[in-house]
Amino acid sequence: MSTTMMTPMPLEGGFPQSLQPFPLGDSDNPFLLRKSRSRGKHLLVASVASLTAMCLLAVIIFHGYVAWMLAFPYVAPLSSNPQAAIGLDYEDVVFPSKSGNTTVSGWFIPADTEAVASAPSARTVVFSHGYGANREESWVPMYELSKLLHGLNYNILLFDYGYASKEYKAPATGGLEESQQLLAAVDYAKSRGAEDIVVWGFSMGAGTALQAALQTDEIDAMILDSLFIPSSEALFENLNQFVSLPQFSLPLIETMIPLWTGTSFGSIPASEVISNVYDIPLFIIHGTNDVKAPYKTAETIAEGQGNVLSRSWIVQDGKHELLFQVHPSEYIQRAALFLSQVDQQLQAERI
Repeated sequence: MSTTMMTPMPLEGGFPQSLQPFPLGDSDNPFLLRKSRSRGKHLLVASVASLTAMCLLAVIIFHGYVAWMLAFPYVAPLSSNPQAAIGLDYEDVVFPSKSGNTTVSGWFIPADTEAVASAPSARTVVFSHGYGANREESWVPMYELSKLLHGLNYNILLFDYGYASKEYKAPATGGLEESQQLLAAVDYAKSRGAEDIVVWGFSMGAGTALQAALQTDEIDAMILDSLFIPSSEALFENLNQFVSLPQFSLPLIETMIPLWTGTSFGSIPASEVISNVYDIPLFIIHGTNDVKAPYKTAETIAEGQGNVLSRSWIVQDGKHELLFQVHPSEYIQRAALFLSQVDQQLQAERI
């Protein structure tokens, strides 16, 4: 009889892999398979969430950048001055805005009193330049108009809005703070002896002039060229001329603008500016081919005025702020006639 010796098998580790009755690979282990699938699902969810967050962040950054560009548009530096450009003596002037929140700098050009053999002129034109430009606004062209007015015995005040200033930078606010800067310019003209003040505005500078006229009786007349009234819709239409934006971009940009400016587009009195009947004479000049500011808005404002001297000149096929360049003679004749009639009316009121 033979005897077989059995070696005891340790039980802690279970069956060795080689002795498993039904060997299982990792891929066939239900527990490990479920764990692997769960880990894969979590990784997929995490990846999608991360990608979504990155896309949302990119959208926010993009619209924040657009809002910043609107608040601080690029404006070329001043390239000349009235003496160098048109041979007129001028003074550098600086004064605080009406609100006291910003500082305004500009040029004061005294009237040509020697040419008319009279005392210092009591008539002043305050120019109100457009968005994205400075007091020179060469395409208008501001210097040529200044030379014309100087010959008509007007003092002239040209100044930079805060967003165009290099020394006293301030964000663009759609006319809210700009109207305070314009009101300060009017006050400065009064301090220099002006009794009659005409504001001559271009584009958003014309819209700002209307905002200012809601707040003061010191403006006697206005010439408004290519009138632009800032609003959410106008903002969106102008942006889409440079880059195509989806509809949801507008509320995002509106939300972010106050981060840079401290003001919102909802604070701009656009509807009041359009519907108001101004006591003073308005000469509204606009082109039918103006893609930045619809001429229908200008027509609506002009038709609602009651002053006997108020009028409009709607230029067929005219483009934004290029009306003088295309029709210089007629432009000057119409503007000079309006100024002459305003002067006569103001003189008659003093008698």
